[in-house]
Amino acid sequence: MSDKKDFYIKLKLRLDETTTFPSKYLYKFIIPADELKVKEIESIFNYGGAVIDTRSSKTGKYTSVSVLIEMESSDEIISKYKLAEKIEGIISL
Repeated sequence: MSDKKDFYIKLKLRLDETTTFPSKYLYKFIIPADELKVKEIESIFNYGGAVIDTRSSKTGKYTSVSVLIEMESSDEIISKYKLAEKIEGIISL
């Protein structure tokens, strides 16, 4: 089994055990400093009143993106991670 598949299985189990849905969920990403990549993340979460916060690193090479949004299920949370992982250079925290 792949590492990503294992990660998502464990995440789903943890979320289902510890979270009552619907619930607010905080996504955190690090991306290379590129406004287009920030826009890609915004487009993934562009619904449901997402609060998106961005911060540049001290060197300006990277951007931290935090997304706080109400999610309906662990499956919905994971589906957003899978969409985000398609963005080149993204790191999910």
